[in-house]
Amino acid sequence: MNFTRHVILLIALCAGMCSCMKYGPMDEENFDAGEVLPGDGVFITNEGNFAYGNASLSFYRPSTGSVENEVFIRANGINLGDVAQSMTIRDDRGFIVVNNSSIIFVIDIHTFKVVGTVGPLTSPRYIHFLSDTKAYVTDLYDPRITIFNPQTYEITGRIDVAGHRSTEQMVQYDRYVFVNCWSYDNTILVIDTEKDELVDEIEVGIQPTSLVIDKYNKIWTITDGGYEGNPYGYEAPALCRIDAETRTVERRFAFRQGDTPSELCIDGEGGKLYFINKSIWCMGVTDEYLPLRPFIEDQGTLFYGLGINPASSDIYIADAIDYQQPGMVYRYSSSGTLLDSFRVGIIPGSFCFR
Repeated sequence: MNFTRHVILLIALCAGMCSCMKYGPMDEENFDAGEVLPGDGVFITNEGNFAYGNASLSFYRPSTGSVENEVFIRANGINLGDVAQSMTIRDDRGFIVVNNSSIIFVIDIHTFKVVGTVGPLTSPRYIHFLSDTKAYVTDLYDPRITIFNPQTYEITGRIDVAGHRSTEQMVQYDRYVFVNCWSYDNTILVIDTEKDELVDEIEVGIQPTSLVIDKYNKIWTITDGGYEGNPYGYEAPALCRIDAETRTVERRFAFRQGDTPSELCIDGEGGKLYFINKSIWCMGVTDEYLPLRPFIEDQGTLFYGLGINPASSDIYIADAIDYQQPGMVYRYSSSGTLLDSFRVGIIPGSFCFR
C-alpha cells in the first residue's frame, strides 16, 4: 500500500468511526473511462441506508447502454461511506459529497480513483465552484458555508449564515450566490462571493428544497411546506419564482395541502422546469399555471431522484423501490419516450453529467 492510499484509508476509517460504517480494504480494479463526449457519461450517487455505510457510485454511458455499479469501491478498495449526497465535476475531477461521513472524496473521472479529500466537515450537502481555486460547500448541521480550494483541497475559510441551521443547493447570478435553507427555515440567502459574506435574505415559504436559475435570470425554488405537527409550521407547498436582480418573489404557484413536490430541475436551455410530485411534472418557465397532467406517470414506482442531461435534455429518474434493494434508473427523451432502464445501487438519489 503506497503512502497516498494509506492516508486516504486512514481518513476513511476515521470517518467510518463517526458514522458506524465499515470500510474495506478490498482488492482494486483498474478502470479507464477514456474520453467521453459531452453528455455521454453519467454518474449516479446511490445514498445507501443511513448509518449502514453502503453508499455507492454507478457510471452509465447512454450511447452504449452500459452501466458499471460500485465503481468507487472497485477502483479504490474502500467503501464510499455513509449517504452519498451529491457529486459535481470540475475539469477531470469528480467531487463526491458523502453527507454522514463528513467528507468529500475527489476522484479522477476517468479511472474513478481517489486523488484527494476535503474535510472533515460536519454534514456536507452540495458544492458550487466559483473559480479554479475557490468553491463553496453547504452543510445540514453547520450554520456556516465552508470555502475550500479545489486544487489543493484545503479548507480556506467559512461564511457565517446568521444562525440559519442549514444550507442546501446553490445557484449564481453575477457575483452573488443564492442558497436555500431547508431544515426548519423559509429563506433563500444571498452571498457576496467577492467578500464571502451574507448580504441579503429572501423569505419564500416553509422549507425550500431545491434551487435552479432559468435563462431569464429567474430563480426557482420548491417549498415542501413542512409537515403536520412540524414545530416550524405546516402549509401547502409552493413553487416560487424570484427575480435575481431585484431579489423579490415575483410569483408563487401553490400546490394542494398534502402534495409532496421535490427535486426541482431545469433543462440545458433554461426553459423547462421538471419536478417530482409522485409522478414527473414539466412546465415552461413562462407558464402562468402549474401543469394539469403529469409528464411521466407514476406507475407503482417510488420516484426519488431526478436529473436532466444538459447536453441532450434526456430525463433521468431514480426509483428507490423500497429503500432496501438496489434501485432503478429510467432514462426518457425530452418528449417523454422511455429510452432505457437499468439497476444501480441502494437509494439512487442524484445524477452528475460529464
